[in-house]
Amino acid sequence: MKFEKRSDGQYLLDVKGYVCPHPQLYTKKALGRLQAGEVLEVQFDNPSSGESIATMCDNTGDEILDRKQEAGLFVWQIRKI
Repeated sequence: MKFEKRSDGQYLLDVKGYVCPHPQLYTKKALGRLQAGEVLEVQFDNPSSGESIATMCDNTGDEILDRKQEAGLFVWQIRKI
């Protein structure tokens, strides 16, 4: 797991190699460290984690800005609300 600031208001969370529920838990923890309006890029490779992360965002109100999938890698952009 890697969490880092990329630039002002932009963060990266790399949870490749982790299985449920860890990607969702790490995403929730990372979003808790962000200020409203900041964006978290989440990289994961466990397809079922996408459902958990999407449901979590629906419940918290955080906005999924973009969802990309390439060769088994998922890259989502989530804005903290």
